[in-house]
Amino acid sequence: MKPSNPAVLVGIVVAAALITWGLLQASYATLPTLPWTAIPTVLILAIGEAYTGSLTRARILRREGTKPVEPLAVARLTALAKATAYAGAVFAGIFAGFVLRVLSLLDLPKPRQDALVAGGSFASCVVLICAALFLEYCCRVPSRPEDEPK
Repeated sequence: MKPSNPAVLVGIVVAAALITWGLLQASYATLPTLPWTAIPTVLILAIGEAYTGSLTRARILRREGTKPVEPLAVARLTALAKATAYAGAVFAGIFAGFVLRVLSLLDLPKPRQDALVAGGSFASCVVLICAALFLEYCCRVPSRPEDEPK
């Protein structure tokens, strides 16, 4: 499995933002207000992934006081990290599309609230993507020093 490419993730964010913006041009007025609950939910997921990454890295490096980690568990965590990075990119794009749509309507109360919620949700999705990339990095097998026997 290859590491996630940040350029691909940015492309997904941009594509999802443009698609969402286009869809909202015709249907924004009929939608309810965005719920604020996405922000803490996504941030809790990001904290969990970052914490899992730090614990996994310590176990892979066999730091004192840790048990060795099962290879299958590392493979599963890597798959989770990769999936989370891509899902976070899609949702970040969706929230960015909302922000783009309501920028011209900020003088009205509902679009202003949607802009704040969508902006906060976008930021929390970016934090989730960073945490997923960190977890993916932590799951890498460390390289051996040249002088160490194999």
